[in-house]
Amino acid sequence: MSEALWSGQEVRAALDGQARGDLPDAVTGVSIDSRTLTSGEAFFAITGDKMDGHRFVAQALGNGAALAVVEEGKLDGLGDAAPLLVVPDALRALEALGRAARARTAGKVIAVTGSVGKTGTKEMLRAALGGQGSVHASAASFNNHWGVPLTLARLPRDTEYGVFEIGMNHAGEITPLVGMVRPHVAIITNVEPVHFEYFGSVEAIADAKAEIFTGVVPGGVAVLNADNPQFGRLCTAARQIDVEIRSFGVAPDADARLLTVSTLPDRSIVTASIMSEDVAFTLGAPGRHLVQNSLAVLLASKLAGADVKAAAAGLAQFQAPQGRGQRHTLNLVGGQAVLLDESYNANPASMRAAIALLGATNGRRIAVLGDMLELGDASEDMHRGLAETLLAAKVDLVFTAGRAMRALHEELPEARRGGWAATSSELQPQVLDAVRAGDALMIKGSHSSGMGPIVTALVGRFSAAETTPA
Repeated sequence: MSEALWSGQEVRAALDGQARGDLPDAVTGVSIDSRTLTSGEAFFAITGDKMDGHRFVAQALGNGAALAVVEEGKLDGLGDAAPLLVVPDALRALEALGRAARARTAGKVIAVTGSVGKTGTKEMLRAALGGQGSVHASAASFNNHWGVPLTLARLPRDTEYGVFEIGMNHAGEITPLVGMVRPHVAIITNVEPVHFEYFGSVEAIADAKAEIFTGVVPGGVAVLNADNPQFGRLCTAARQIDVEIRSFGVAPDADARLLTVSTLPDRSIVTASIMSEDVAFTLGAPGRHLVQNSLAVLLASKLAGADVKAAAAGLAQFQAPQGRGQRHTLNLVGGQAVLLDESYNANPASMRAAIALLGATNGRRIAVLGDMLELGDASEDMHRGLAETLLAAKVDLVFTAGRAMRALHEELPEARRGGWAATSSELQPQVLDAVRAGDALMIKGSHSSGMGPIVTALVGRFSAAETTPA
């Protein structure tokens, strides 16, 4: 059995729940998904937009759940299932367990938000701090109203560094999440016109991101991007609630300042000054946007008490997460092609960064782009505006999918139009037919635009077994 994360009685006390059946001595983890649950974990029967976890209580217990947390209003449908902890609301109960986990930890806690780069920054922190103590960090992009409390509830009591990603697409979402996390260091990577449909201005987005300051513990620090146009506005918000400010960027007075950078196809070589301490390091993935956020990572690491040079050395182990710059080699007849998987999500700022990354590659450059969503009335202009970025990056061919991307397709010179389709599934055959040895492809779009399957299809088709010439 894995080491206990909680005892059954500790869970009951944190939730103030009523027990049905004998509670276990040890609970080894916390889950909200009966399909991925492992033996010994507590299962929280959360009701989501599409699924009610109470339908899967029996399955969870059958799969070895140590106990299930269920709502009193749904007991009638659960028969004699046991052991259970009965609560008024399963999600509120998960939040309570998360707060209990935060209360018992003596480790340093870092929270990350921003319009772009949250997950990559979180993973860089994992790499930077991993050699200096035990690190607990959000899985995938667990950054919303269930992901944050779930990550907290899984926080081991002896964790030395806790790293939490916090997201939002509406004002007021960050405040309750950061109130649970209570970070010592809060990073805002940047503020960009993301979820523009719900805000209407970049200033309103900055104000929503500034909610992260409300949860910073007394004596804590905000780490802000000195190169972002909203830096001054964020500083004003931090000062209003007496949060110390530290900055990163190329600005000459930044606390973490970029000195030099050399971007290679698979990594970046960087020198920087971190609070007057010069460091030289290798970042294990290319991209100027990643280099920028690595400064925030090293600054936050120092503020959390870690050794900066050791943290910098750890960044060599960083790899871009799946769908956020992960590189694949495609094996084709006559040679290889490079695939940059940026398919997880997209907005104008991350699109520009990904296009710049493609522009730094060799060979014929191909961009495969899906719609950017939640841009409101500015959508058509923001899609059309990508043409200038693509041309500046000397991208040779652009395939587009989706109604909004039609504006970009029509804006491009005819020689650069690889093809347009209404959906990513209709575009996929065109892309697979077009790729050849020596190409560099970049695939990106908002999550619901469905660009990920094109990545899967390319990787699946161009395996080593299919590269032998006939």
